[in-house]
Order: sequence, then structure tokens, then C-alpha cells
Amino acid sequence: MSSTRSREVGALALLLSLSLVGVRPGSAQAPPPPPRAPITMQQAVEQALAHNPALLSAQQNLLSMKGQEAEAGLRANPDFAITASNITLPADNPSSPYSYYFQLSRLFERGQKRRWRLDSAHATTAQTEAQYHDQIRQTTLLVKQSFTNLLLAKATLKLAQDNLSSFRRELQINHDRYDAGDIGKLDYERLDLQLAQFESDESSAEMNLVQTSDQLQTLLGVAQPSRNFDIAGDLVPPPLSTNLTELEQKALAARPDYQAAQSAVRVADANVKLAYANGTTDPTLEGEYDRTGVYSSAGFSINIPLRIFDRNQGNKDTSKYLAQASRFGEVAAQNQVYSDVDQAWIGYTTSKVLSDRYNGHYLAESKDVLSIAQFAYEHGGLALLDYLNALQDDRTTSLNALNSYAQTWMAIHQVSFASATEVVP
Repeated sequence: MSSTRSREVGALALLLSLSLVGVRPGSAQAPPPPPRAPITMQQAVEQALAHNPALLSAQQNLLSMKGQEAEAGLRANPDFAITASNITLPADNPSSPYSYYFQLSRLFERGQKRRWRLDSAHATTAQTEAQYHDQIRQTTLLVKQSFTNLLLAKATLKLAQDNLSSFRRELQINHDRYDAGDIGKLDYERLDLQLAQFESDESSAEMNLVQTSDQLQTLLGVAQPSRNFDIAGDLVPPPLSTNLTELEQKALAARPDYQAAQSAVRVADANVKLAYANGTTDPTLEGEYDRTGVYSSAGFSINIPLRIFDRNQGNKDTSKYLAQASRFGEVAAQNQVYSDVDQAWIGYTTSKVLSDRYNGHYLAESKDVLSIAQFAYEHGGLALLDYLNALQDDRTTSLNALNSYAQTWMAIHQVSFASATEVVP
């Protein structure tokens, strides 16, 4: 069993155990405070599964289906009646003696109605549970994506701060050169104008960091986001040790939305049988004890409705068509599984190639070009415009590298989501 599925089963088992002892999960839970220490992606997912309000709502909905199962298994209640007349008159009054009688009746269901109601209720619960697991899958994806966005925001802010600090040192060197008459006023002021871009990059990165942090904390169920919230992780993505065929097979076995479609077929089949059962006649058996004056008697009756006109024909036809529609829905869900996995896999392989290029070639090359350009400009061997171009290329390459890493991580999360398995070891 995959770690993702294990977390889902563990959360559901805890939920059901709480319900057995009378505890209503989520009813008295206060929102968790922001973690004090940096958390990992795994810890973020676990906290979201435990405290995300939308998931807690889905848990309560799943528990409510257990009540529907109990309701479906109930048998018809018997009826008891007492009727009395002339009870104030004496028993030997020949014209109008007192009388009373007791009646006990019960309707008996035919056609195995209770069985098909229970089958429908059980299948509906299984469908709801699969939908709940699918909501867990979607929430897990959102948490991973937000976590990766926050990692990217942290790395982008660090890059902006490093670039700003480095450029300020470079600007100070050129200010000294300007004071010494080594460069002209035009060159220095053009360099000084570049400082605004680096300062703007830092401000934008700081704002983006706060926004992405708030988004992740909201998914974790934190009531009021904290600026002290932090995460720990590596932005450089790992390689995946799997292949497309293996992912497709895992997806067919584990995708909760596909399981929900399969459960929908079972619900529809049970409803067909229930519709035909509801077309059968249910007799009512009644027993009676009478007391009139000084005489006693007993009797019984059987009430059998004559299903001449209404034999539940409309519901029978409706249920049959709905059952056929659910089978087409199952086929559509299976096709969607193959499509999602294929799209996620090509997204990963493409983005991984690009991030590997940046990590193994372009980043080092851009730093080398900038170092050479800086040395050449400081020694009069390169024009200012060429140096500024090298500076811009290095900044752009570094940002593109970070984005390519994050994009690969997003593709990995999408592969995990599409296959409903944890693909990162």
C-alpha cells in the first residue's frame, strides 16, 4: 500500500474510532497554531489531512452515510390499535352492551426489498468513501503545490537579496572609480539606475513570500496566518524511478474517483433490483381480539393490494437507464485515468530535461559569463552596455532555473495525483 493511501486509511480509521465512542471529529477542534519549527512537505500534508476544514466536513458527511445504512436495514413496524364503545354501560345491557377490541397488524415486504435497500446503501457509502478519498487526494495536491510555491518564493527572495547585496558592493566599487576619475558620470549613473531593479525584485519577492505562506497555512487549517511560519525542503527535484505503464496500473488500482465510478455502478444495479422489488405486492396480516358484553371472539384478516395499474413501471425503466449510464461513466472514468497519467508523465519528463539543463550547464555558464564580463569591465576591456547585458542574463538565467525546478516539482506532484501514489521516495 502506498504511503498516500496509508495516510488516508489512517485518517479514516481514526475518524471511525472517534465516532464509536461518541466523539464528533472536528466539532470541538480548535484550529491548530502555526508550527514553530520549519516543517517538511510530508508534515504539511499530514497537518492538512488532520485539520483542513473542508476535509473535516467531508468526514462528517461520510459518517452520516452510516446512518443511512442503518435506516435501509429497518423492517416495517407493526401497528397496534385499541377500540372501545359504550364502556359506561353495563355489560348485560341487551340493547347496547359495551364492547372493545384489540388489533395487531404488520406489513410483510416481498421481493427482498430490505436486501436491495441495504445493497444500495452499502454501495452508496462505498461511493461516498471513495469521493472522500478523492477529496483527500485533491487536498494533498494543493498542499504540495502550495509548499513548492513557498519553496520557490523563499529561493527567489534569497536570490533577490543576494543579487541586491552583490550589486551594492559592485556599485560601491564603481562609485570609488567614479570619484577617482576612472569612469565617467554617465556610466556610474547608468549603473546606479540598475539598483532600482534589484530593489524592486527584492520587494516583489518579499510580498510573494508572504502571500504563498498564507495560502499554505490556510490549507493546513491555521485560523490566522503567522509571519513566523517556515518550511524546509530542497527545490532541486529528484529523478523518478518508475515508468508510464507502471503508473497506469497503479492508477487503475488506487484512483478514488475511478473507484467511486465503480461504486456508482453497484449503486445503480442495486437500485434496479430495488425498483423491481418495489413493484411486488406487500400483504398486511392483521390479528384481532373482540369483547362485546360477556362474549369474546378472535379473528384475522389479510390485506393484499392489487397491483393492476401501478407496478412501479416508471421507476423500473428509470433505474435501468441510470444503471446503463453509470457503466458509461465508469468507462469515462477509466479513460480519464489513462489520459491524466499520460499527460502528467509527459509533463514531468519534459520539465525534468529542462531543469537538468539549467542545473548541469546554464547556471554555471551564466555565472562564468558574468564573472568574465565584470572583470573585463572593471579593467576597461568591456563596454558598460555589454556588462549590463551580462548582469541581466545572469539574473534571468537564475530565475529561470528556479522556475524550472519548481515546474518539475509541480509535474512530480501531478504524477502522484494522477496515479494516486507517492512517486517520490
